[in-house]
Amino acid sequence: MSEASASTIVPPVPISADVADYRFGYCTNVHAGTSLAEARANLLRYASVVRQQVVPSGRLPVGLWLSEPAAMSLIEQGEVHGFRDWLHEHAFLPYTFNGFPQGDFHQAVVKHAVYEPTWTCDSRTRYTLCLAEILEAILPDGGLGSISTLPLGWPHAPWHAETMKTAADNLLEVAKFLDRLAQLHGREVVVAIEAEPGCVLSTAEEMVEFFEHYLFSGPDRDLARRYLTVCHDICHSGVMFESQTEVLDRYRHAGMRIGKVQVSSAVHVPWDNCIGNPERQAAMAEQLRSFDEPKYLHQTAEQSGAGGLKWLQADLPAALQRYLSAESYPSQPWRVHFHVPIFVDQFGGLQTTQADIAEATRYLQQHQSESSAGCAWFTGHYEVETYAWPVLPPELAEENLASGIARELQYFQSILG
Repeated sequence: MSEASASTIVPPVPISADVADYRFGYCTNVHAGTSLAEARANLLRYASVVRQQVVPSGRLPVGLWLSEPAAMSLIEQGEVHGFRDWLHEHAFLPYTFNGFPQGDFHQAVVKHAVYEPTWTCDSRTRYTLCLAEILEAILPDGGLGSISTLPLGWPHAPWHAETMKTAADNLLEVAKFLDRLAQLHGREVVVAIEAEPGCVLSTAEEMVEFFEHYLFSGPDRDLARRYLTVCHDICHSGVMFESQTEVLDRYRHAGMRIGKVQVSSAVHVPWDNCIGNPERQAAMAEQLRSFDEPKYLHQTAEQSGAGGLKWLQADLPAALQRYLSAESYPSQPWRVHFHVPIFVDQFGGLQTTQADIAEATRYLQQHQSESSAGCAWFTGHYEVETYAWPVLPPELAEENLASGIARELQYFQSILG
């Protein structure tokens, strides 16, 4: 398929009235491009092909990602409703935004830049308000929207009580804005904070503590409980060796809504399966080194003998250098924050955390009818997020990106049943 540009004239897509829309979509942050024109071109080039493969007569939900300049231009140029109509014409169903990367998510080196600006900065608040205004306007009537965002920031310097309160105040300002939007237009949008290894909020325990101490304890607690939610990234939780059931149960009992679930899978390194076998250890180490790429941060963790977290390194190169040598290999499993295709469970000597996807989905389905703060405890928003397709090692790469993404959606559809 030839590349489509934003100026390409594409005819409207006929949608059959008797064919249901797809139940979930994928996150378009996998596609490079910081302008609105590039975002549209990527939807035409990739998402249209994905839709044709998974729901040719219905609409495909899309997890949108717009950089700050693209989002701002959409509002400043008065093009929001035109964008809504364009999405409808091409059979795309907007339901969620990835508001985590605010800048260029595909520059040569991203690493820690993805955590800037933090939630202590006014620009992070403005960007999120901008996404909320856009999403509310492009949602279908009666629709529910979600915006995932970073877990406050990366702890380049210690975060103390005052810093946490500043971040909480900014989030509460967003909650108030979301409530005004809902009152005016009847469409609800929630912000979903996404725990990530190594960040200020990297575990479920830290998330619960922040919500209870800084969001649920003040006069705006009711708004916080409704509009400030959790984005549960299955890969991130798996890297920290958390039990999916225990994490989700903890959120539910704390009255924290699940605004969004990012369906993702991490690399699992089963060092414990090859103790005393130097050849297998060396082969596995060589395979692991193929994931050492320079663009993204790949936090790496080792499991303790008790099953929890023993240590966490901020990036895979640091873990390789400090803990891996030809003379001494680990005896406990590692996990690496590298989003691999969710339909893969094993490749070579390495494995994935794919089983966590089924575990998390089972729990969510068991409790999908429950409510919190007068709303559904889980919004039902699933989003497949394998943003690392462009930097995968050759053994996992797909020649056709759209086909690889479609295969992921079909795999998760089989999990949902």
